[in-house]
Amino acid sequence: MKRIVAVLLLMTLVAGSSAAWAGSRGGVVTVEVDLSAREGGKEARLWLPYPVSDASQSITAVKVSGNYAESAVYTDRENGTPILYARWPETARSRRLTFSFAAERQEVVRRDFPQKEGAWDPADYRRYLSATSLGPVDGEVKKLADSITKGKTTVLEKAKAIYDWTCENMYRDPETIGCGRGDVCSLLRKPGGKCTDISSVFVALCRAAGVPAREIFGIRLGKKETEDITTWQHCWAEFFLPGYGWVPVDPADVRKAMLVEKLKPEDPRTKELRDYFWGGVDPYRIRIAVGRDLILNPPQAGKPLNTFGYPYAEVGGTALDSYDPESFRYTITYREK
Repeated sequence: MKRIVAVLLLMTLVAGSSAAWAGSRGGVVTVEVDLSAREGGKEARLWLPYPVSDASQSITAVKVSGNYAESAVYTDRENGTPILYARWPETARSRRLTFSFAAERQEVVRRDFPQKEGAWDPADYRRYLSATSLGPVDGEVKKLADSITKGKTTVLEKAKAIYDWTCENMYRDPETIGCGRGDVCSLLRKPGGKCTDISSVFVALCRAAGVPAREIFGIRLGKKETEDITTWQHCWAEFFLPGYGWVPVDPADVRKAMLVEKLKPEDPRTKELRDYFWGGVDPYRIRIAVGRDLILNPPQAGKPLNTFGYPYAEVGGTALDSYDPESFRYTITYREK
């Protein structure tokens, strides 16, 4: 049922012209976590993405409550991603936390590119040019990136060529769990996945071509007065254009709309979507995290976290399945202001 609701939301978002996306979207997001049913007699720890205000979104009226022994907001060292952390001791019989905030999100359109790219030092963007555990920038990825960008001399030309290739060669696979793992080498062999998969291919190819890029992890905001958005996580991408700044792109939403609307690559509607999501993203989303291979703060007992778009918890040092909110026992709801 939740998948059907998510598809209906996307159909609403992509219907009509891109002008329908103009403006902003605001509401209250509430995350409720209950780890009480998990194994007792062991310490429980919880990490939640903690959205903050930036040029495109305003986060206010933050409230955190629960019966935890300690709670605080930290950031991871590598990416500066804010994290809400809570801990329950071994003696806790109930483990509950509620986190709510008001969000106001603006549509982002950044296509007024300069005629000439500014000077830049790749060393300043080393983090956004480097490989991740599932996103190499050498070998077959580098060969493909060089092929796609052959003859392109500017950062903008290379990024656009990779965006076009991603839109044309990746596809939406609705059977993928969650947002996908973003395993780039596997995806180049079988180019079907969801938003993290498609965005990660774009990012890895950009980095291999010398274009700074990163995945942005977020969650979609509802269209109705109240909605369950527990499974509405979304990932898009940004590349850095010297002398201009970060530019959003969302080839994953292009491919999702093509699936929902049964569009062919040559259809005019497909071109409209590709034009819009090149430098533009709608206001029905908020940014909650960035970075891959995260060591959380405080550090988790498990291995580095591939992505941090979902709640993460450990009981007795064993990670719960973030992709299974019913077993994990968390819900995320949206309510209009």
